[in-house]
Amino acid sequence: MAKKLNLENVYQYLLIILAFLMPLTVFGANLIIVIICFLWLLSGHYKDKLLAVVNNKLMIASITFFFLHIIGLAWTEDINWGFHIVHKMWYFFLLLPILFSITRREYIKFYVASFLIAIALTEIASYLVWFEIVPPFKNATVENPTPFMSHISYNPILSFAIYIVLHQIFFNKKLSNLIFSFYGFFAISMCINMFITGGRAGQVSFFVILAILIFQIFERQRIKSILLILLIIPSIFVVSYQTSSMFNERVNLALKEISTHSEKEYSSVGLRINYAINSFEIIKNNPLVGVGTGDFPKEYKKINAINSPNLPETTNPHNMYTLVLVQLGFLGLLSMMSIFYYQIKLSFKSSKKYLRDVGFTLPLMFSVLMLSDSYLLGHYTTLMFVFFSSFLYKDFEKD
Repeated sequence: MAKKLNLENVYQYLLIILAFLMPLTVFGANLIIVIICFLWLLSGHYKDKLLAVVNNKLMIASITFFFLHIIGLAWTEDINWGFHIVHKMWYFFLLLPILFSITRREYIKFYVASFLIAIALTEIASYLVWFEIVPPFKNATVENPTPFMSHISYNPILSFAIYIVLHQIFFNKKLSNLIFSFYGFFAISMCINMFITGGRAGQVSFFVILAILIFQIFERQRIKSILLILLIIPSIFVVSYQTSSMFNERVNLALKEISTHSEKEYSSVGLRINYAINSFEIIKNNPLVGVGTGDFPKEYKKINAINSPNLPETTNPHNMYTLVLVQLGFLGLLSMMSIFYYQIKLSFKSSKKYLRDVGFTLPLMFSVLMLSDSYLLGHYTTLMFVFFSSFLYKDFEKD
């Protein structure tokens, strides 16, 4: 009993460390993941672990999504790229069920606090670079100060952190005046940081989480919620557009790229449109089960040579839905969407408002994010998605 208790404590310390390292370092987070998985695989009680996993529909959906990628190797020609994709998806087969089996309700506040401390550090580093107090390091530039990861990953993670803090401000009645004030300052500083960095997908997700939060605050007053959304979100957009040169430039660039798509297809938006058009040509010919787990690059190269030979090839259409449709067809897309479906369904079953609200917001935020990139393939965003999913949708009453 003592050994079991000690191992449980070790798991919780490791999870808290993982939550902290998650937004800061790939190597550090992966090292903790390896230790957790190693301990879990050698610790016995396999029957209990298996039962905990198979009794949760989200875990089944996650594992099914992974195994569809394994099955998709059967009709793929580029087996090496197929294994590369499978390797990126292992979080859904092993890491999520493992974390799901060891997370504990009484430690959730420590997981979240550790994650927010790490976000605060990334934000401080971002401001130090932006104000030119320290020279740019790692991924950061003065114009786009995101040192620990690219802006593509940073802004979505930042938007989720903003949601968590704002949720505490509006719903946690037990906050002391000091903590309330700190959270208020933290939320404002993160919101400003959102618009001095260049992640447009994250900025869109920021507006999405604000809309969701307003609905949750006024859940019984839908008309009032809609009116506030129509007032607050455009106001924040206009203020950010007028005060942030980075946000102003990124918005203007996106509008220009959309309007001149046929003339300047080498632009970020133009290329994404071209990726989508060519990818749907592939999907039309392989609608049910796709071209196989590893054949997106090969099939895209073929269609690109016919439709747009002057434009670059790609290994990723920068849209998770499109990528899954090409690789695994509508069967794969249905499997991926089942993960979101069960997240939302299980969130509604939670007796705790915090778990219910955050559990509802996570899949909705990602469902929007994935329109602009493959956010369930990137290390930082996938790990955040998996880590929070390991406790937001767990029925702790059965533990």
